[in-house]
Parts: sequence; C-alpha cells; structure tokens
Amino acid sequence: MTNGNIDFTKSNQYTLSIRLSTDGFSFSVYNPLEECDFYFRTYSVNTQQSMAANVKAFLAQTDELKYTYRQINILIHTVRYTSVPLELFEDEQMETIYYQNFRKQNNEIVLCNVLGKSNVVVLFSIDKLTHLFLSEQFPNARFFSTISPQIEYLTSRSKLGNNNKLYANIHANSMDVFALDKGRLQLVNSYAVNNAGDCAYYLLNIWKQLTYDQEHDELHLTGDNIVYRQQLSEQLKQYLRRIFIINPQADFNTSHTARIEDIPFDIQSLLICE
Repeated sequence: MTNGNIDFTKSNQYTLSIRLSTDGFSFSVYNPLEECDFYFRTYSVNTQQSMAANVKAFLAQTDELKYTYRQINILIHTVRYTSVPLELFEDEQMETIYYQNFRKQNNEIVLCNVLGKSNVVVLFSIDKLTHLFLSEQFPNARFFSTISPQIEYLTSRSKLGNNNKLYANIHANSMDVFALDKGRLQLVNSYAVNNAGDCAYYLLNIWKQLTYDQEHDELHLTGDNIVYRQQLSEQLKQYLRRIFIINPQADFNTSHTARIEDIPFDIQSLLICE
C-alpha cells in the first residue's frame, strides 16, 4: 500500500507515532532515512465511549496500524502527569510520588519517562485496559506522556541565547506551559483554557512569579489552536517585547517537510529528539 510519499510495503523502515487524546486520536508514519516521507492521519473518537473502547475500535478499523514498524511510539495526552528531578527518583517510589499529586483512579497503571537531556522523570497514568489493547497489538511500543518529548526538545532549544524562555503549546481546551532558564527546567504545567484571555492570564502570572524581564526574556507560542495563538500574540504585545512563534519543521534536515506542520507539536518534538 502506498499513500503519498509512504510505501507501506517498506513499513519495517518506518517510525509509527500514535497520539491518544480525549478529543481525538492521530498518528504519523515517518521514514527517518528519507525525511520527506511523512504520512499523517486523524481519527475521530466517540465521546460517549470509554478511552479503551475507542482505542479498540481505532486498532480494528485502521489498516495502517496493522503493518510491522521499525519503531512504535504511543503518546498519551493527559493533564495527569508530574515531574520529578532525576536525582531524586526511585522506581519503587513511582506510584507513591504520583498519588501524592493526584487522586487515585480505579484500573490505571502508572508509567514513567526518564528524560536524559533535561534530567527529569515524568510520571503519568493510563487506563489499564487501554494499555492492554495497545501492548497486545504493539508489544515493543514505547509509551510517552505528550509532555515528555516537549520537555526534551525545549530543553535543547532553550540553551540558545542568554535569557529565560517561556513556551506555551495551545490545544483546543488546554495549554501546556514550560519555563526554562538556559536548559534548566523551572516549571512545567498544563491549564484548562476556554479562550485566549485565559491563556494570557496564566502566562502573565507565571511571568510575574518567575520575575522574568519584559524587555529581554522570551515567550514562544505553538499549538494546533491557531486562533487562540494569534489572539494571544496580539494581546500580549503590549506587555512583552519578545514574542515568537515556534517553527519546529526548521529543525528537520530537509525542505520537503511541509506536512510536518499538520502534526501535533509533541509528535514533532519526539521525532526531532530521536
């Protein structure tokens, strides 16, 4: 099967990245040897059904997932995550630490991502049945919180220059925020948002709490909610001098990657960090 630049008969050369969110699923297929080879598709979910039921249907109905891939990444978009400094992390304390931050839910499993570039461990959870369905179909898959590849990518990116940087990834109803001081993670959090004003409120409060400089420190915006992003940029211009839009596709080593713009920022970050 060939679709666009992707020849699925060569799938064992490709990386499959699946992104699961309560507002919809998506996946990308990427050839790391030929970076212009991209394939991206979204999948609508039934909000009346559980995550596990939606995942089961997604796996059954999506032919592209039935090939054998070189590598499979599964990203879970959730606000139920927490970060721990690597030097303080112990495997056997994983659930204890996690449930100090979140109320325990039935039938979930706690997973972790150890982030080598940023010296941080991200703890997150996934429904056990969802994890079972995915693990049965993809025994060698790697599971990530969507926050994890963003931290790794932005850690490297923030080392450029001599100033503090605040990053915001704006989704349909939420916003991921990262504050970094030359590669050192100061803050990571996610907020529920209903409009660009909500985004501005959180970002300006963080800016004030971290005593960032309005003239020299930087705000970087990205995300699939382009309307909020544009409105936010306009609203904040009167307060902050240096506002930028992140362009991750510039970090790919080819000029044939227009479709990368369609792919969620967390998947882009994961592919760049590989």
